[in-house]
Amino acid sequence: MSPPVQRVVSDEKLPASADIVVIGAGIAGSAAAYWLAKKGHSVALLDKGNVGGEQSSRNWGWCRQQHRDLRELPLAMKSLEIWGDLNHELGRETGFRRTGLVYVTDNPADFAQWEDWTLKAREYQMHSHVLSAAEAKEMTPGSTGNWIGGVHSPSDGRAEPSLASPMFAEAARRLGATIHQNCAVRGLDMAAGKVAGVVTEQGTIRATSVLCAGGAWSSLFLRRHGLRLPQAGVRSTSFATPFVPDMVTKGGLSLPGVTIRRRLDGGYTVGLGGRGTVDLSFQGLLYAWQFLPTLKKRYQGVTFGLSRPFFDGPESFARWSFDEVSPFERQRTLDPAADPNLVHEGLTRLAEHYPVLKGLKVARSWGGLIDSTPDGIPVISAVDPMPGLYLSTGYTGHGFGIGPAAGRLAADIVAGDPPIVDPQPYRYKRMIDGTKLGAPGMM
Repeated sequence: MSPPVQRVVSDEKLPASADIVVIGAGIAGSAAAYWLAKKGHSVALLDKGNVGGEQSSRNWGWCRQQHRDLRELPLAMKSLEIWGDLNHELGRETGFRRTGLVYVTDNPADFAQWEDWTLKAREYQMHSHVLSAAEAKEMTPGSTGNWIGGVHSPSDGRAEPSLASPMFAEAARRLGATIHQNCAVRGLDMAAGKVAGVVTEQGTIRATSVLCAGGAWSSLFLRRHGLRLPQAGVRSTSFATPFVPDMVTKGGLSLPGVTIRRRLDGGYTVGLGGRGTVDLSFQGLLYAWQFLPTLKKRYQGVTFGLSRPFFDGPESFARWSFDEVSPFERQRTLDPAADPNLVHEGLTRLAEHYPVLKGLKVARSWGGLIDSTPDGIPVISAVDPMPGLYLSTGYTGHGFGIGPAAGRLAADIVAGDPPIVDPQPYRYKRMIDGTKLGAPGMM
């Protein structure tokens, strides 16, 4: 069951040309379209389904700097700056509230890792507070846990996944961009070895710059053009509760085995950190060796499954010509079912930590497919082997929080402007030049 998303109306007519075409209208693509339009470029934002219909509306809604991979921390910090003024910037409600985030634990290894991260993060001028056992208990009134400590990041916050991408897209349109939903891009139109536009199911748009922000579909799109992009899809489960009195947290709270985030409607969004299912697929086999370090580090939270991805879906062995229906049209929206066992586990853990939540109901549950890279860091970069093509993908389950600044960085790169942060960690070349990617840092 898909979570609700604010509806966006498409423009009626496909433009014959645009300065820049953005493929994918999740938060990465919609934010990039907004910043590009603000820079004065003509932009066409296209999606095979609806704005924010896939992972950008299926995440927890956390906007955090805390526990980021240090390579990603500067981008996360810029994003929190943007989030703080985003309702004013876009002229619409995104749901952002700077409520702070709290993590508590009864595991000494986790606590030691958090202390180490906090010290290293201070080098970036990111300041969070390591909690003693007493402070952790004080910040989680009503909990039964014997916490040995925790961490509190007061400058972090929460926002609404159902609102953020649509608000970016609508703001981009007010600056002159056009929005085209249910309009799959089948491939790139090339001329003299350079991007000359895109071929869509509704016709061709001429453009010398194309930004692919296709999430879990990005690797398949590049594979059609002979380009490698190691990505793995990880199926996740989350659920929402009805309205609950404000008895646990006004922001986000990470407990052992479960996370909880207050929503604008007064309910909670609940997730299970570090848990996911990887389906056996052609793409998975193709890039398996590059993901081995990550698998070794996180094998306890990963299960393996078999769905239908070998000849269909984003990780398939698919081939198509531009004059026939593509895989993107055959599956408009990735809408995997929630794992009922994980939903039950989430409810059980919440009741264990907070007896007052025993009997909590589930208003709705959903699955998602997280586009993951071997090192857990996104690709925000030009694709040098194909001049005119750019990528913003591989956000590994934490793209929502960094989405506003990631969109700005992508726009800077496409426009050739000074980047908002150093783009080196996000370069595409690292995926194909033999760089030892290793496993992700903290996430």
